[in-house]
Amino acid sequence: MTTDPNRGAGPDTPSPALPEPNPEPAPGTPSPALPEPNPGPASGPPSPAPPRERVTLDSAHIGDISGAFGTIGQHEEAHHGVRARSLALLAIVGPGLIVMVGDNDAGGVATYSQAGQNYGTSLLWVLILLVPVLIVNQEMVVRLGAVTGVGHAKLINERFGRFWGWFSVGDLFVLNFLTIVTEFIGVSLSLGYFGLSKYIAVPIAAVALVAMTASGSFRFWERSMFVFVFANLLVIPLLFMAHPNAGDIAQHFVVPGIEGGANSTSILLIIGMVGTTVAPWQLFFQQSNIIDKRITPRWINYERLDTWIGAVVVVVGAAALIAVSAFAFQHTHYFGRFSDAGATATGLDHVLGSIPAAIFAVVLLNASLIGAGALTLSTSYAFGDVFGTKSSLHRSFADAKVFYGIFSALIVGAAAIVLIPGAPLGVITLAVQALAGVLLPSASVFLLLLCNDREVLGPWRNAPWLNILAIVIVAVLVLLSLILMATTVFPNIDVTAVSLGGAAALGVGLAAAGLLSLRSHRGAGAVTEIEAGPKLPKEQWTMPPLALLARPVWSTGRKVAMLTLRGYLVVSVVLLIVKAVQLGGG
Repeated sequence: MTTDPNRGAGPDTPSPALPEPNPEPAPGTPSPALPEPNPGPASGPPSPAPPRERVTLDSAHIGDISGAFGTIGQHEEAHHGVRARSLALLAIVGPGLIVMVGDNDAGGVATYSQAGQNYGTSLLWVLILLVPVLIVNQEMVVRLGAVTGVGHAKLINERFGRFWGWFSVGDLFVLNFLTIVTEFIGVSLSLGYFGLSKYIAVPIAAVALVAMTASGSFRFWERSMFVFVFANLLVIPLLFMAHPNAGDIAQHFVVPGIEGGANSTSILLIIGMVGTTVAPWQLFFQQSNIIDKRITPRWINYERLDTWIGAVVVVVGAAALIAVSAFAFQHTHYFGRFSDAGATATGLDHVLGSIPAAIFAVVLLNASLIGAGALTLSTSYAFGDVFGTKSSLHRSFADAKVFYGIFSALIVGAAAIVLIPGAPLGVITLAVQALAGVLLPSASVFLLLLCNDREVLGPWRNAPWLNILAIVIVAVLVLLSLILMATTVFPNIDVTAVSLGGAAALGVGLAAAGLLSLRSHRGAGAVTEIEAGPKLPKEQWTMPPLALLARPVWSTGRKVAMLTLRGYLVVSVVLLIVKAVQLGGG
């Protein structure tokens, strides 16, 4: 392996789409196998098949892995030894860390600061519960990206039909655009603390994001994003400046509780914490970014580690923000009176001094920029999936005009809205939360279905134990989404009663689903599946071309469930539009 930063195939000199090398599986580790699509008649035991090319929708996705901290040649074998593996990890690390830290955006900083300022450290336990959620969801995306070579939106479009493909991209576009607006609100608040006018701060931030992304160099973009990743660590010294109590932090990490007791406000805040940590755009971004970085199944374990590290970093950062507000504002008149992140910076100035307040403002600015950059890129990737345009950070602006044009238009449009005097920023913030609730159920369900699709992932599809865990996680996310949606449209609803009723219904539903699954599994056990044709080791298996895949056959139950989901989405969107018109006119 080399670490020459100048090495790598660019779009002007694309590397030939040669088959992946055939590494030997580790001793004592059997490799699951799957037959090639449409195998011919077998005459004797199946013989090993030659390696298969991974699906490539953009020639720029073929070549060396050119990461922020190193390069891996296109045909390099798996590495052995601590030093070689460490260098390989440095070259691959990026998509997981960036997507996780990017999710601690301006909205995340505001939500965690609100949790600490209004409830102390009593909600830290929520973050521990989010670690497995983050790891399970994003690990599934890692496999989809590395094995299929196709973006999330493209897979949904091809496997579930145009309605769902267009809906996923359309809803993602609206949600991401409104969220980007909130990121520029964060830019305005953070630099406003230093006395800089938003009419100067916001345009400068917009130009910087476009210039950084449209450089035509994946490595330059990733190194720029790592500046934001490292800047996120400023929350650690900020935490010590707040004089934290280690005992309180440790206790509330493991002992669930809510200061002041559970009520509608606290439950909504907990749902907000989940929503700002687990977002639909993460799925689209990481899958496409893995493909763009040219990560293949051979390097999946390294990308998994990248994702696990990112999950830990994001939770540590969120916990630090909660603790900063909790300990800084306890026993002061600021406690329990959160308004926005800008006011939090001003309060820290009065309580801790100008240096901690300035660090908090920088953390808010950093979160806003990395959030805006990653969110916007996920939208550009998704549009490229659906419309078949060139979508790669390896390409120059001239070579991928649509890709960078969408990115630039989203950034400029969102920045412009923040600069409009009297813009309904409060309505936009509310719409972001509600739309996230609308999109999350469909995104979570499709993720689970794709990771159980034999045609798509073959031997890489979910293990039974992972399915059980993923189904529970998806069910909980759907329940939280429904509660958030209901409270947005009907603000006077009893959130506590709805939550308890929903939890009871969820428990019954999961139990019934478990019994049906067990019954089905027992029936399937009597069927013997005969595999014929050449076999591929798991390490070499990649998804066949999409045109060769048979469309999934849905059972009656799945059809009813998908129609129900479609009906929920249509009704929710209509209600949201009505609510937005009412708020905008009021």
